[in-house]
Amino acid sequence: MQPVRLASIALLAALAGVASAQTYRYVYPDGRVIYSDKPVPGARLQGEVAPPPPGAAPAAPREGAPKPPGDDPVAARLRLRAEADEEVRQAEQALAQARAQLESGKEPLPGERTGTASGGSRLNEAYDARQRANGQAVAAARARFERAVAARNASR
Repeated sequence: MQPVRLASIALLAALAGVASAQTYRYVYPDGRVIYSDKPVPGARLQGEVAPPPPGAAPAAPREGAPKPPGDDPVAARLRLRAEADEEVRQAEQALAQARAQLESGKEPLPGERTGTASGGSRLNEAYDARQRANGQAVAAARARFERAVAARNASR
C-alpha cells in the first residue's frame, strides 16, 4: 500500500505545478487513494484538493518511512571503503611504475656523458638531473601510497 501512497503524492506534486488544473481525491472501496484531475472509474470522489502554495517545502518524512538511497549509512561506508581500496591500488601501481623508471634510468642516455681531456667520459649534469627527478617521483609515489593506505585504514 505504501507505493500507492508515494505514487499518489508524486502525482499530486506533478499536478500541483499546473495552476489551472483542479485536483480531486478519489478513494477505492479497498481504501486506496488516488489524486486525479479526471474521474476515476470505481472510486468514490471525496472532494477537491487545493494545490500547495508556490515554493512550499515538501512534507517531512514520516517515522518508519523508507529512507532515500543516499541516506543509507552502510552503503555510504561501503562506497567510501571501495573508493579507498581503489586509491590504494592506483597508488601502488604508480609506485611500481616510478620504481621501474628509476631502475631502468640508471643507464646514461645519449648526451648524458661528457668527454674528458684524458679521452674518457664522465656523467654530466643532465644525467644527475634525470636521476634526481626519478628519485623524487619514487618519493612522491611512496608518499601517495602511504596516504592512501592511511585513509583506507581510517575508513574501516
